[in-house]
Amino acid sequence: MRVLQKLKELFKRTGKLEKSFAAFLLLYVVLRLALPNSSLTTLLLFACIVLGTWLALRLVRAATRKAIWRLRNRLLVTYLFIGVVPLLLIISLAGLGAYALASQIAVYLATSEIDRKVAAMQTATETLARTEPPVRKEVLRRLGEIYQDKYPGMVMLVEDSKSAVRWPEASTIEPPAKEWNTTSGVAFREGRYYAWSRAIEGKVTITAAVPLTRRFLSTMVPELGEVYFLDVSGRTRRRALPDSAAPPGNMSFTDIRPAYREMSEATMPPAANRFDIPVQWISVTPASDWATANKSEYGLLLVRTRFSALLDIVSSRKSDEVQGLLPFIVIAVGALFLLVEIVSLIIGVSLARTITRAVHSLYEGTQRVMRSDFSHRIEVEGRDQLAELGTSFNSMTENLERLLVVAKEKERLQAEIEIAREVQEQLYPKTAPTVRTLRVTGLCQPARMVSGDYYDFQRLHENKLAIAIGDVAGKGISAALLMASIQSAMRMELRSSLELAAPSHVPVNGFRLSTARMVSDLNQQLYATTSPEKYATFYFGLYDEISGVLAYTNAGHLPPILVRRGRAERLDVNGTVVGAFPRSLYDESKVQMESGDLLICYTDGITEPENEYGEMFGEDRLIDLAVKHLERDDSRIIELIMDAVRQWTGSPELQDDMTLLLARKQ
Repeated sequence: MRVLQKLKELFKRTGKLEKSFAAFLLLYVVLRLALPNSSLTTLLLFACIVLGTWLALRLVRAATRKAIWRLRNRLLVTYLFIGVVPLLLIISLAGLGAYALASQIAVYLATSEIDRKVAAMQTATETLARTEPPVRKEVLRRLGEIYQDKYPGMVMLVEDSKSAVRWPEASTIEPPAKEWNTTSGVAFREGRYYAWSRAIEGKVTITAAVPLTRRFLSTMVPELGEVYFLDVSGRTRRRALPDSAAPPGNMSFTDIRPAYREMSEATMPPAANRFDIPVQWISVTPASDWATANKSEYGLLLVRTRFSALLDIVSSRKSDEVQGLLPFIVIAVGALFLLVEIVSLIIGVSLARTITRAVHSLYEGTQRVMRSDFSHRIEVEGRDQLAELGTSFNSMTENLERLLVVAKEKERLQAEIEIAREVQEQLYPKTAPTVRTLRVTGLCQPARMVSGDYYDFQRLHENKLAIAIGDVAGKGISAALLMASIQSAMRMELRSSLELAAPSHVPVNGFRLSTARMVSDLNQQLYATTSPEKYATFYFGLYDEISGVLAYTNAGHLPPILVRRGRAERLDVNGTVVGAFPRSLYDESKVQMESGDLLICYTDGITEPENEYGEMFGEDRLIDLAVKHLERDDSRIIELIMDAVRQWTGSPELQDDMTLLLARKQ
C-alpha cells in the first residue's frame, strides 16, 4: 500500500512531458519484444529519443538553476566563464599556434634541405655541361667520387647523339623522357622520389638524380626526426614491390604508407619530458613525372619530430651559448605566469569568500527579520561597500525594531482615539427636539478620528429652544477635549439658568436666560479651566416659539446666514472668541424669524477649504447652493453642500472638520 501511495504521489508530481516519455518508452519496450522489425517500433524509438532529449535538457536546466541558486556557486560559475574558460581558450590557442609553428618550422627545415640537394644536383649538371668533351668523362668520375658520400645512391647520365655514359658504370637507370628540357626539382619514378637536375648543352644531355629514400631524408637535418614521402596515389606498380609487400586482391594504395614501402631506419628523438609530444605535418611538394615529359604531380612529404628537437635546432644550443639561454628564459617566464595565476586565484577565492560570507550573513539576517526577530545584528567587517551594506542592514533592523514599538504605541493610541470618537459621538445630539414652528438639523464630519467642531441644540421648555455651534482652535484629541468641555459648560449653564428661571424665582424671560450672559459665563469658565492658548469661536442662540424671535450672541464665530425669500443675510458678530480673555464683553442680537426662513450655521471647514489653485470655497458658493436647493429637505441640503466642498478640494481627505447646522422656520 505504501508503495502504491508513493507511486500515486510521484504520478501527481510529474508533468505531461515525463508522463508522455514514460508511456512512449513502455510502449516501445512492448513492441520491441513483440514486433522487433516493425516500422512502428522504429517510429516509437525516434519519439523516445526526441522526448528523452527534451526531458534531459529540462532536467539539466533545472539542475543548473538549483546548482547556481547559492551565490557561491553562481560566483564559481561566473569565474569559470570569465577566468577559466578564456584561459583554457588562450592555452588551447597557444598550443595550436605552437604546434602549427613547430610543424611549419620542421617542414621548412626538411624542404630547405631538399632544395639544397636539388641545387647541388643542378651545380653538378651545369658543371658537366660546360666541360669540354675530351675531359667530360674524367670530370664525371671525379664529381661522382665527390658526391657519393654525401648523396648515397646518386646517379649521373651523360647522353649525346652517339653514346651514353653513366656513373657509376654499373647503374641501370633509364634516361628520362627525351622531351624534358632543362629542369630541376623532385621527380617521381616507379614509386620512388628523386632529387634531380637535367641540363642540355647542344646535343649533350646531362641528368643527375639522388633517390630521396626514407633514410636519406631523415638524416638530412641531424636530430630532426623522420622525414619521408607518402604513397597515396596508387602509382606504385606491383613490379616495383617485393611479393610479400604486394597488396592483396584489388586493394589500392590509398592507405597513406611510405612511398615504395620503405622501412624506417631512423628513430624519433627521445622525449625530453612528458610534455614533449610528437609533431608531424605534411608538405605538398610538386613532383615531375620521370617517364612523361612536362607532366607534374604532387607528392606528400611527411615530417615527424618533437618540440625539444626543434628547439635544439633553432636555438643552436651547441654552437651558441647565448641562444642556449632561450629555453631557460621561456621556462622562467612560464613559471612567473603560473605564479601570477596562482596568486590571482588565491586573491579571487578570498574576495569571493568575502562576498559570499557577507551575502550569507545578510540572507540569515533577512530570514530572522521574516520571523519578526528585529533584534538580530550581523557582524560587519572592513570598510567596503559590503560592510556599508551590513551597516545599513543593522540600521534598518534597529529602525524596524523602533518602528515596531512606535507602531504598537500608535495602535494603542488609535484604540484610545477610537474610544474617544465613540464618546464624542455620544456628545452630539442624537435627535432634533420637537418644536412646532422651528425644525433643526445638524451634522459634523471630522477631518480626523475626533473633531474640534461642536454643535448642539436643546429644548429648555415648551416655548424655548437653544442652539449652539462652535469651532475649537486646533485638531485632534486636545480640540475634542475642549469641545467636550464647552458642551459640558454650556449644558451646566443652561441647567442653572432653567433652575433660576423657574416660576418660584425669576420669570422665564428674565436675566438668567440672556445669551450674552450665558456666553460671558462660558468664557470665564473656559479661561479658568484651560491653558491660555486654548480658545474657541462660539455661537449661541435662543429661539422663542411664541414670539418667533431668535436671540443670539456670536463670540468670534463665522456669521450665520439667514436665507429669506431667496435672499441671504449675514447675522451679527457680538464679541471675541471664548476662553482667550477673562473679561471679554458680549452683546446680544435678535432677529425675527418668518415662515420659510432658513438659518445656516457653519464652521470654517465649509468655506475655507482650497482647490488646487489655492482658491477657497467661500460663503458665496455656500449661499448659492442653499438658495438653489432651498426647497429640498434639510438633510439633503447638508449632504449636497458637503459633497460640493469635497469636489472643490479634489482630495479624499478633509482639510478641516466640516459642521453644518440648519434651522428652518415652519
